[in-house]
Amino acid sequence: MFESQIYVYRRAQLRKNMGSGLILLPGNVDAAFNYPANQYHFRQDSTFLYYFGLDHTGLAGVIDLDSGHDWIFGNNVDMDDIIWMGVLPSIAELSTKVGVTHTAPYADLDKMIAKALSQGREIHVTPPYRGETILELERLVKIPAAGLKAKSSISLIKAVVAQRSIKDQHEIIEIEKAVDTACLMHTTAMKMAMPGTWEQEIAGTIEGIALAHGGPVSFPVILSMNGQTLHNHDHSQILQPGRMMVVDAGCETSLHYASDLTRTVPVGLKFNSRQKAVYEAVLQANLKAIAAIKPGIFYKDVHLLAARAMVDALKEIGLMKGSPHDAVAAGAHALFFPHGLGHMMGLDVHDMENLGQIYVGYDDEIQPASQFGLAFLRLARRLQPGFVLTVEPGCYFIPALIDQWKAEGQHTGFINYAEVEKYKDFGGIRIEDDVLVTKTGYKVLGKAVPKTVAEVECLR
Repeated sequence: MFESQIYVYRRAQLRKNMGSGLILLPGNVDAAFNYPANQYHFRQDSTFLYYFGLDHTGLAGVIDLDSGHDWIFGNNVDMDDIIWMGVLPSIAELSTKVGVTHTAPYADLDKMIAKALSQGREIHVTPPYRGETILELERLVKIPAAGLKAKSSISLIKAVVAQRSIKDQHEIIEIEKAVDTACLMHTTAMKMAMPGTWEQEIAGTIEGIALAHGGPVSFPVILSMNGQTLHNHDHSQILQPGRMMVVDAGCETSLHYASDLTRTVPVGLKFNSRQKAVYEAVLQANLKAIAAIKPGIFYKDVHLLAARAMVDALKEIGLMKGSPHDAVAAGAHALFFPHGLGHMMGLDVHDMENLGQIYVGYDDEIQPASQFGLAFLRLARRLQPGFVLTVEPGCYFIPALIDQWKAEGQHTGFINYAEVEKYKDFGGIRIEDDVLVTKTGYKVLGKAVPKTVAEVECLR
């Protein structure tokens, strides 16, 4: 964990942005894998981690906005625990490490919440996302499980999002650690992308690299020759010459800060002319989008710039035609690029998405679009120094989508369907980097992962 004063400062800043009542932040509990004693690897709730820092199961934090006291509720280990897990610090000892002096057994949380409710005090909670937490909040705050999301505190959500969106120097260091490990994961995968290799062998190898460097993968590894499926977790194929392999993977550090990178390489690490042309289209979109990043600009505008850059390149290949500006305004590019340019990243790989994407990626100044493709943009609002985000344009040839648009006659003024038909066996390409918004522009975080054609082919 970080130094205790960091957590004290974070809680103090949150308190300044809230009114009265109690902020209740439940930690996560263990989750059974296939029977109660066989459990998934424990992952603490990220908002609890941000404010209370303790990476242990069975805890809850309370910030009393009226008294100024912070509390951690949890139970000390008993002899049964010691036999299986060894002697562990007490709750009081753990709490001093994050600057909390008020602690109590977990059962006392019931008394505090019941008293606050009887006094008519507001209990601020964020939307729960785990079944165990939903049931526990239902029990504590007396709101039916189905109504908890609607009863979540909007003021707390907005205050947390505003605070966690801006990464401090300690967080940037952690994220760069995660990116550096992801660099090793990706360069290893690229070197393994040879004909006859089983996809699962590569996926398992890079997940092992993440674990060997202190943390699990930050999301299930996406690795496939069938890159036209955006989140393809099937690793069952044997790599074939003439195909391309998409790898979208990242890891967590021991403090749970994430990375998220994507690279696409030809099997055998030698591009043919068709692969090279489409790859360069995605690469130019990636590079131009990164170069445009600076404070004050809407990320939606960066997304649209990347889309226009890709249309420009696809026109050269013969897949699109007409004005790139008009094509993007009409949404014609979404046949090839049907997702958003990127998302916030930090303690969560899609940072704070559990709080509601409408609060993380949007605000009163800008709201989601309804146009196909653009509607999937997770981050659109004005960029601020301290944001960490992904830049991940892609170009995909999705046979079912091509067939549908062609049958419906969609965007025939911009799409050359006769040429597109020839690419239905192509797959997809995505290139993704993790970028910090600085005071004057941007910084691509971590070690550079090869992404030019020359750099990829030099790995052979």
